[in-house]
Amino acid sequence: MKIEDVIDNIGNRFATVVVSARRAREINAYFHQLGTGPRSYIPPQVHSMSRKPLTIAMEEIADGAVTMDRNEE
Repeated sequence: MKIEDVIDNIGNRFATVVVSARRAREINAYFHQLGTGPRSYIPPQVHSMSRKPLTIAMEEIADGAVTMDRNEE
């Protein structure tokens, strides 16, 4: 994975930072809520060798599994 792939899928660097940070927080919350009952967060959408939420989030963006809603700009 190259950072250019991530930026190209989102559009610009600022939006890439915002989207990847938001998704990394969701992934972190998912891992912390495992085993506590009903799940309210979406699990990681890619198989990753990394256990770091930010790396997983960027891999999801590069793979096209996570996109930015243009209305959020």
